Amino acid sequence: MATPKPPDKDLSELIAQLEADRAWLLEQIDRGRWVELRLDLAALERELGQLLIRAAESLEAENSHNK
Repeated sequence: MATPKPPDKDLSELIAQLEADRAWLLEQIDRGRWVELRLDLAALERELGQLLIRAAESLEAENSHNK
């Protein structure tokens, strides 16, 4: 039986995957994909970046508080 991962490990992995998805989205926008949606996608990418920064900072603060 596999040992379950701690929730903060799962959250860290989720943040990392979303960062990778955000980078992919930004690359696609820069390459000119989805021209008609460019402004909306760029706004979404910025909001996602801000959300991920806050999530990572919150996780970091919680981890340092629990030590």
